[in-house]
Amino acid sequence: MLTPRQQQILAFVKQKTEATAKDIIDFLGITEPAVFRHLKILVESGKLAKTGTTPRVFYFINPQKITPTLPSLPAGQQTIIENNFFLITPQGNMLSGINAFARWCTDRNLDPVKTAPEYLATWNKYEEHKKDGLITGLNKFKSAFSTTYLDEIYYLDFYALERFGKTKLGWLLLYAKQTQNKKLMEQIGAIIKPKIDELIKTNNIDAVGYIPATVKRRVQFQKELERILHLPLPKINLVKTRNAVAIPQKSLSKLEDRIANARATIFVDDDQKHNNILLIDDAVGSGATLNETAKKIKDKGLATGKIIGLAITGSFKGFDVINEV
Repeated sequence: MLTPRQQQILAFVKQKTEATAKDIIDFLGITEPAVFRHLKILVESGKLAKTGTTPRVFYFINPQKITPTLPSLPAGQQTIIENNFFLITPQGNMLSGINAFARWCTDRNLDPVKTAPEYLATWNKYEEHKKDGLITGLNKFKSAFSTTYLDEIYYLDFYALERFGKTKLGWLLLYAKQTQNKKLMEQIGAIIKPKIDELIKTNNIDAVGYIPATVKRRVQFQKELERILHLPLPKINLVKTRNAVAIPQKSLSKLEDRIANARATIFVDDDQKHNNILLIDDAVGSGATLNETAKKIKDKGLATGKIIGLAITGSFKGFDVINEV
């Protein structure tokens, strides 16, 4: 139930088509904190949408009617959706939980209540592959490559779930890289750091390497991730060379081409020996870069123990090419 103030705000925004918080403050003559409290409720309930970042944020009537709750779902099922469903709208708004799920269903003319059990069944199928919050991909590596140079390979989540699209880490990773958005990178770091810290402790990791990017960007994701994680470990210096044309791994659809690309462009510019080394990548597609990097580290005799690969996201069916990131 909307309050009279919130109804006033809706009528005002509808009349103006779009309005800033300052417009609404001037119209109502109430304090800024009070207006933002009302706006927060209206946005979260789906009555209003917003675009932009502070101080240039505009509010407008949400063209999508969002169902805020799924009251007929058992509490446990609703909790799973609330804790896991996430999307970023075409307008650039982040939605999570029930609101995100209802928006996803509404966009596809699906009944959220009827679709929820299908999502839960899919989510459970994917969750079965996780152990202690990690997904192991070693068997898939062994089936894909004639020789696997990594001793272990994990990723923190799947990039996407079949039918229901990207996971939260999948969404954040895509737009953190595509838009070079440091705030999204910070969000990713906050989510993954506890798991990485635990992995380092459990496996007695004493050095870390970050797989470098092929495409030059003003804000490089891996460089930012290194800063955000701030791991108290020596860093293996990995170098990605570029020829006349820089060929991203994601542009190559054949596994043998990806292996050849990684073998010719990734180098280990380091001579310091370590026991157990952790290699961190953003997304595992084929896994060729991680595997070839591990090979070059072993060829130089820099690892006396294990080399463990870790990706933020990976694919569910084998090691499909992840084209977006």
